[in-house]
Amino acid sequence: MKRAVLFDFDLTLADSTRGAIECINYALAKMRLPQAKPQTIRATIGLSLPATLTRLTGLTDPALAKDFTANFVECADLRMVDLTSIFPDAARSLRELRKANIKTGIVSTKYRYRIEAILARDGLTEDFDVIVGGEDVVRHKPDPEGIRQALKRIGASGPDAVYVGDHPVDAMAASAAGIPFIAVLTGNAVRRDFGEWPNTPFVENLPDLVPLLTANWGSQTRNPRRSP
Repeated sequence: MKRAVLFDFDLTLADSTRGAIECINYALAKMRLPQAKPQTIRATIGLSLPATLTRLTGLTDPALAKDFTANFVECADLRMVDLTSIFPDAARSLRELRKANIKTGIVSTKYRYRIEAILARDGLTEDFDVIVGGEDVVRHKPDPEGIRQALKRIGASGPDAVYVGDHPVDAMAASAAGIPFIAVLTGNAVRRDFGEWPNTPFVENLPDLVPLLTANWGSQTRNPRRSP
């Protein structure tokens, strides 16, 4: 059984699609750039804001990335909490993990203060031992800095923990941190998107995590469900 599980936030624990669409297009409009389609934006959720700008526009200038980030944050500070909803089965799943004495945390590119506001609104603040957000690290995912910081803060080592996310960037970060990864199929990515990590276990939703994480990890991962 694992001692700790770290979660990505957007599209892993919560649906922030409406907020991302509104705030990204707000930021693009302020820069006089074309609006992006909702599905295109949804595919960027989980990336850092500079990476999102590059994915949507091809622009890589750090000065433009700084402007885009400032514009996004301006909108998100007003709208993101109201436009983000925790997945309905998250609270029960988290509490079942904690009953099994498994520590829980969040490592996300989303700003910690915004995650904390969403969790406080829904009464979930006490369900996490650590939260590492975008403002807490110098290098965002796929760099492992956030995962390593969270592990250190809760006193867990890589083999004793697992990172759960919905996006290949989460798998990349977990691999770089030397920590096992589980893909939850609640986001935009599908199984074939994780082909670079052929031993990745997949779960359809958060409740499916509980038996996997509380069982003997070795027996569960010898024959993981793989991409077809």
